[in-house]
Amino acid sequence: MAKTKKVYECKKCGHIQNVWSGQCPNCNSWGSLVESTIEKKSNKKIYENKDDNQASKLKDIKIDQDLRIKSDYEEFDRTLGEGLVKDSVSILTARPGAGKSTLLLQLSKSYADRGYRVIYISGEESTTQIRNRAERIMKELPDNIWILSTNSMNQAQRQIEKIDADIVIIDSIQTFSLEEFDNKAGSPVQTVECANRCVEIAKNVSRKRAFLIIAHMTKSGELAGIRTLEHLVDTVLFLEGKSEEDLRFLSAAKNRFGPTGEIGLFSMREEGLVEIKNPSEYFTTERDKEVEGSAISVTKEGNRLLEIEVESLVSKSFLPYPQRIAESLRKDKLNILISILQERAGLNLFDKNVIIKTTGGLKLKEESIDLCIMVSIASSFYKRPIGDKTVFIAEVGLTGELKKVPQIDKRIRELERLGYSKCYVAKNSTKEKFKDIKVIEKRNISEVLSAEFS
Repeated sequence: MAKTKKVYECKKCGHIQNVWSGQCPNCNSWGSLVESTIEKKSNKKIYENKDDNQASKLKDIKIDQDLRIKSDYEEFDRTLGEGLVKDSVSILTARPGAGKSTLLLQLSKSYADRGYRVIYISGEESTTQIRNRAERIMKELPDNIWILSTNSMNQAQRQIEKIDADIVIIDSIQTFSLEEFDNKAGSPVQTVECANRCVEIAKNVSRKRAFLIIAHMTKSGELAGIRTLEHLVDTVLFLEGKSEEDLRFLSAAKNRFGPTGEIGLFSMREEGLVEIKNPSEYFTTERDKEVEGSAISVTKEGNRLLEIEVESLVSKSFLPYPQRIAESLRKDKLNILISILQERAGLNLFDKNVIIKTTGGLKLKEESIDLCIMVSIASSFYKRPIGDKTVFIAEVGLTGELKKVPQIDKRIRELERLGYSKCYVAKNSTKEKFKDIKVIEKRNISEVLSAEFS
């Protein structure tokens, strides 16, 4: 037998809430909330024998060639895998102030300008606040964007179907609740059930829609809530970057429709998030003369090659335990590279402070950066600068030997295009002949340091 529940419904706008109040929070009408009774739907699903949903052979299944929805932001589309999928649910999370709402409002305009019907549903901001932000980042307000401020997922669903939206933006999922459940908004039950409702609406066979959902981030930098939330959705996006800095990294931790590891680069400006078309401007420094402690390499982020600069500072320590500081690298990794330099290359760093960082704050994840980091440290130790057209690409083993890295020919061609003249790599790394860049193959770290600093 179905259970009943008492709610209060606004006679003017239809807003429903669990407790009575003198004024409707949705339309601001006084004395319009009246008591009504609704039936609580059972969570149990009844499975019947139906012939309208039958198994199909894999080779007979047709793929929709018009599956992707493109935006005006190539960096965003690249991270998703060449665009937003029509019947997908994607979650975007970041720390407060990183620009989540700004990015999705910009995307709303981009999709609306391309003819898609977009609804932006916020449980945190009023419609006036959203309008003020839109006027700041948009030159013209498009006709195809609808704004709704509510915490009710039931009301959100009714408006989605009424407007017949193609793209739905939810900001943020932890502020929404369903009337069928007594739990408070933000509780695990409400968050998962609201996400479930979004998935159901998005993947409706008769009307597919794309959802972009904002979710809160924990202090440890993870998606807030239970792991079920991540399993429900198709894509999990992280927008990283410090609020006091303008650089933002967009990456996909999960992507059912494309590769993970792709990154999009944005700069936070007064007019919103702006794409970074030339990463070299952020990850390298233009100088009038060479300086000690700086070295250049190429790292691979997804399918993208990025030219990066590693800076090192080696100084005398006056404490029993010298400092090892790495903003862009794991401290354990830095200690390993310092030990190799000391034991295999003869650099006495036992009483030296060693500090490294990357220009632009890019995290160093690839092993191919090992040689660049070590040469940068050696340059600061010897107080000898490295040529600004010289690049170092190799993994370094505990024996001090240089190891090959993946796609070395592609990396060298990119460096050649950027105008570099000399590149150090591991022995027998490439057989390709390059016209404008000299490829120098060495066996170990000692040979590289001798060639550069002898």
